[in-house]
Amino acid sequence: MSEYRAHLHDKSTIEDYNDHMKKILVVEDEQDLRELLDNYLSHEGYEVSLARDGVEAISLFSGSRFDLVILDIMIPKIDGYSVCEVIKKQSDVPVLFLSALSDENSQIKGYDMMADDYVTKPFSMPILLRKINALVRRNDSPVNSNNAVCVCGDLLINKDTMEVMVSGSPVTLTAREFDLLLTLAKNPGRIYTREMLLDLLWDYNSLVDERIVDSHIKNLRHKLGGDYIETVRGKGYRIAKKDP
Repeated sequence: MSEYRAHLHDKSTIEDYNDHMKKILVVEDEQDLRELLDNYLSHEGYEVSLARDGVEAISLFSGSRFDLVILDIMIPKIDGYSVCEVIKKQSDVPVLFLSALSDENSQIKGYDMMADDYVTKPFSMPILLRKINALVRRNDSPVNSNNAVCVCGDLLINKDTMEVMVSGSPVTLTAREFDLLLTLAKNPGRIYTREMLLDLLWDYNSLVDERIVDSHIKNLRHKLGGDYIETVRGKGYRIAKKDP
């Protein structure tokens, strides 16, 4: 834990981008790490709630509003994957997995559960904070653009409210899914490689497997329910131009 505590008072890591306190739910069964995260995030200006197991996590989440959930996977009573599934069925609050499970399959499963980020232990506290700030900021702020609405056939994307409609019906997306869809939709016909999407949308992407993009595309296709996103074999993804 000493490598984490060494960064506790590193003021250079603070990003003051909100005027009001944001709320984070930390779900971690290891007491030392739970208390460390509480102290560190509170010091950085966040309001922190703590849970030691999956049942307590779901109870706290259901009873309050949070801007981010930091979630361990190997926790008692209900594991982190199941907790994430419950959260994502209720809301689009960002979920960041913080886990000792560093193998590829565990990380891919986390993203398949619609997690917004996955950090493995041991970790750098300043980098974790920047990831937290990015997720909270992305979920809190509308995507800046000159035009509020982007239309691709019967797919309508409101960039100011972060709402998505397909044939008049609303579609609920995570913040990451919304940013991915909007990136593709802003330039219909343009091919985006996995590397380009990682550079645009994932922080510190050198540690992120390219197949994470595939997982998010799969989730988007399922939610949109149509062939809006095309795979260009050997190159990447695009949203096709539609005839006027």
